[in-house]
Amino acid sequence: MRPSPSSLLSTGFFSLLAYCAFACLPISHAHADESPAEPLILLSASGAAQQATPSSAQVTTKPPAQGQGVLEVTITPGKESYPGINIKPPAATWDLSKFGHVEARVTNTGAKAVQLSLRIDCDDDPSRNPWNAEFESIASGQTKTVRVRFGYSFGKRGYKLNPARASRILVYGGKSTVEQSFRIESVAAGGQPGEKPIRPPGPVLSVPKDGVLLGAGVTIDLAKQIEAKGGVTAEVAEGLRITFADGAKEDAAVRIKPPAGRWDLRAYTQVTVRAKNIGTAPLTLRARLESQPGSNEWIASPNPIAPGAVGEIVLPFAGSSLWTGVSKSGPQFASEQTTAIAIAAAGSTKARSLMIESIRAARPIAKTPDWLGKRPPVEGKWAQTLDENFDGPAIDKSRWAVVGENYYDSSSHFSPGNAFIENGMAHLRFEAKRGRQNDDPKRPETDYATGFLTGHGKWTQRYGYFESRMKLPAAQGLWPAFWMMPDRGAGAANRGTTSKGGMEFDIMEYLSRYGPNRYNIAMHWDDYGKDHKSTGTENIYAAPDADGFITAGMLWEPGKLTFYCNGTKVAEWENPRVANVPAFIMYTFPSGGWGGNERAEDDAGLPADFVIDWVRAWQRDDLAALPPADPAAPAAPAKK
Repeated sequence: MRPSPSSLLSTGFFSLLAYCAFACLPISHAHADESPAEPLILLSASGAAQQATPSSAQVTTKPPAQGQGVLEVTITPGKESYPGINIKPPAATWDLSKFGHVEARVTNTGAKAVQLSLRIDCDDDPSRNPWNAEFESIASGQTKTVRVRFGYSFGKRGYKLNPARASRILVYGGKSTVEQSFRIESVAAGGQPGEKPIRPPGPVLSVPKDGVLLGAGVTIDLAKQIEAKGGVTAEVAEGLRITFADGAKEDAAVRIKPPAGRWDLRAYTQVTVRAKNIGTAPLTLRARLESQPGSNEWIASPNPIAPGAVGEIVLPFAGSSLWTGVSKSGPQFASEQTTAIAIAAAGSTKARSLMIESIRAARPIAKTPDWLGKRPPVEGKWAQTLDENFDGPAIDKSRWAVVGENYYDSSSHFSPGNAFIENGMAHLRFEAKRGRQNDDPKRPETDYATGFLTGHGKWTQRYGYFESRMKLPAAQGLWPAFWMMPDRGAGAANRGTTSKGGMEFDIMEYLSRYGPNRYNIAMHWDDYGKDHKSTGTENIYAAPDADGFITAGMLWEPGKLTFYCNGTKVAEWENPRVANVPAFIMYTFPSGGWGGNERAEDDAGLPADFVIDWVRAWQRDDLAALPPADPAAPAAPAKK
């Protein structure tokens, strides 16, 4: 569970801006509404200099020449991270409630490209980061309009700014070793209330009906969907006839692509290819899954297919190799960005022919082993140290706290009532409900409430096996996680730091943009600033069991972590930097995360619950007998 950028950066002058400005995808600034704009500062007026002031001595302005309504700004090199101009209203605030955005027209008059941002502040509690912002990269000599729509920052939903109480506008650049200069030609409000950012069109995502990519009435458009190489031809005839010419190259293959864009296979966990050998010699069917981020390995049919016989090959999204921390290890396939199913035929260099009868995606129900939830997955002398089944009438406060600091999502607050027991299970609920952090009237107010469970100060363990059975929410933009953080104990120096042998373990971290059958695991160490390090994979595929739950576990040994899902090993990482200090268990349920995991504009699917059936832990005798870590010893470096 990586902390939100707002927990990494100062909450002062610009807080989250640095992260978003570089990490968020640009959006279109086409004018959806060309209604007249209303100037917010008359740059040609005599009082403009008093209304627009530099942020520091690094910034100087040149008053406009006679009859010119512009403001020339120069930023000299220096230490200020966000040098620029503050523009204040003539009175205490502007009332911009009849508009939908604020925009600034700016020309880069410098020799180098600049990234300029526009921000509008609201008269509200500063701890809420009461602003919206947007940025543009502007080449030397280029003129652009930077536009901020109320309620959005960097193309995403942000703080719900009250335009009737707009208190400040800022135009600023970034820290630089060269001089920056630009000309502000206008600053104005315009548009209609409720405007939304206009995003550039993304790739077309096609969801195949009932998972059928070929067969059952679904046919292939040869011109659009077939790419053949190495001496292969294809034609539509009852299915897809593929012919490998005599002497075809070893890498000869056919790629079957979506009719347009990419297939969205998030609802599934595997693809089955069914083919008939219509040639005269046995052959081995080979296939692989390809996606925009990467492709899984080739998989071959277990036995050669005789002439006239039919064979099938199952392509699991999880692939056949584990993630081990090595680059490109584990599955590389991303199901929502499927670009092709590649098919080949091995076993001979002579002419071969296949009839692809069907290609179908499916999600079989997970079959879990009998030992799941009853013992660890490896042998040893184990003792159970935690058996939390959430069977009581309410959350057991001797084991869990339901309040704390929300470092993960500036749009939501922890509310104790959003963590509760129902039908013998813990529920964390995310909903649109205005309130204050921890229901404390002195804390910041946000528009969404969520539940929280932490064992901090109540239970810790070093090494062992940790496992939880959970049901994940479907609503867009949510980010539930089952994870662990270091705790050296009350009064200990650096009690919770992930440096000096501590580590964050993300055993199950789910972004709902992944779809219901995929999640993330990760490790973070050396704190969350400039020395922060991490590793992990976003491609852990697992189908829920018959009741819709997954069971995620982690075996923690000195120098080694092994991850399991539904009783199957899915990843392992051996490294001397693996944590050697005790840790506690947490469940968090914010929204957001990374990679465009955004809530639906209309809050569709809310309220949504993250359901925890149970969490258990075991300790092995040999691990319990290990001496405690030396708090003065430096942590071992991670292997490259």
